[in-house]
Amino acid sequence: MWFKHLHLYRLHDAPALSSDELASALQEHAAKPLGNADARRLGWTAPAGRMGGGQLVHEIQSHRLLSALRQERLLPASVVKEEVDEQVADIEASEGRKVTRKEKTALKEQVTEDLLPRAFVRSQKIDLWWDTNGQMIGINASSRTRAEDILDLLRETLGSLKVTPLSSQTLPIRAMTTWLGDVSSRPADLQLGDQVELKAKGDDGVLRARQVDLDSDEIQQLLESGRQASKLAVSLEGRLSFVLHDDLALKSLRFGDALIEEADHADDGDDALARLETDFILMAQALSADIPRLVEWLGGETQREPAAQ
Repeated sequence: MWFKHLHLYRLHDAPALSSDELASALQEHAAKPLGNADARRLGWTAPAGRMGGGQLVHEIQSHRLLSALRQERLLPASVVKEEVDEQVADIEASEGRKVTRKEKTALKEQVTEDLLPRAFVRSQKIDLWWDTNGQMIGINASSRTRAEDILDLLRETLGSLKVTPLSSQTLPIRAMTTWLGDVSSRPADLQLGDQVELKAKGDDGVLRARQVDLDSDEIQQLLESGRQASKLAVSLEGRLSFVLHDDLALKSLRFGDALIEEADHADDGDDALARLETDFILMAQALSADIPRLVEWLGGETQREPAAQ
């Protein structure tokens, strides 16, 4: 159950809840099937699915694993528009008049309400890692918007949640550009990968490159022209590799072979639940060790005051 992406958040004065207390709170906001009139719904689900017996919280050595289920009905706008256009044409033909904009809006709402129960449902499970000792939350979501949705659900579940996006003293875009342009500036344990995104200061757009030598003359010339690295593939001592984004999101996470082998050789007796928990704690320990190092390379963490929730 290795995370593929990570949006990181700093907790402030997090509530001291036991696993049982947290599980009870999550149960009150558990995922339920979509009703006919529901366009979308978000609720907590068991990280291990059926094999976990419905367990909503897995806590191992102060690391917690939670999962949210996002359900959404897929109703293409083109389908709604086609039905509305047909009804508008029928009205105009039968009544010999033009349908007003207000009437079209009402028709659109009615058509959406009628079609919604027959729309397909797409479900997506989004995992959350909560380091209670490190006071950090990491969400395995492809976008910041999805991650914020999960935080909103957790805030609603707990009643309040003081949290801010993890941030560093040195802007990631500045640090990445420096690492890319100056070999001597790179931390000893950091290696560059083969992927970069370079932004121009003007209107020249974005240049993306994959499977390239990031120390090549071509890349250096682009930096000299004023471009900055907004995304950069890096690895930490072979333990962890990812694409670092300018908002400190970690994308395309890959964990080192040694860590995967350790998980493979763990004595879980072919128990799927035990395997999930083994993978999780090994992943959580690696992240809780390497993320502070990354932040240190970025000049240390910025102390931010959370907004009132």
